[in-house]
Amino acid sequence: MKRMGDVFASGVLILLLGVPMLCMVMIILIGSGRPALFRQTRMGRNGHPFTIFKFRTMRAPNHGDAAVTAGDGDFRITRVGAVLRRYRMDEWPQLWNVLQGTMSMVGPRPEVPEFVDLNNPDWCCVLSVRPGITGPDALAFRNEGERLAQAKNAEQFYRKEILPEKLRIQMDYAQNRSLSGDLVILFRTLGALRG
Repeated sequence: MKRMGDVFASGVLILLLGVPMLCMVMIILIGSGRPALFRQTRMGRNGHPFTIFKFRTMRAPNHGDAAVTAGDGDFRITRVGAVLRRYRMDEWPQLWNVLQGTMSMVGPRPEVPEFVDLNNPDWCCVLSVRPGITGPDALAFRNEGERLAQAKNAEQFYRKEILPEKLRIQMDYAQNRSLSGDLVILFRTLGALRG
């Protein structure tokens, strides 16, 4: 049932947002060059890695760049990227992930492999469900960029302060998810995007 809803919702949104997404691709290419899309390996359902898609909001990565964005003030964020991040439009390409089946509209936000411990039962619980474009952890940490910008070491702060709390929220979702709960999360996400 949920998978059918994901396919329907992502398909409709891709059709509705197709032209705006093409415009964003052109703006990114003109403003900061190639590539327009950012691809990164994330941990998916049952611990299977997958490639997540986003609009690129930062300059092309250099060797040695941190795995975690240093918050809203990160020097690597482009001018266009700052706008896309503010309104979460950089997440739109993940509709393709939903259509492919590697993600859901609602679920725990997927992490990069180096932050996931597959031997930890808590992570196994979280990874028992498809990751989502939005979820309770995304709502709880919608100001994550501001918090990371204030940290002396963004990656260390993320690992020690943010990630454990996200994991707790994600576990609760995985154990108690429901269709009505997902609808509430979707409506809360839309409300948060409106400001």
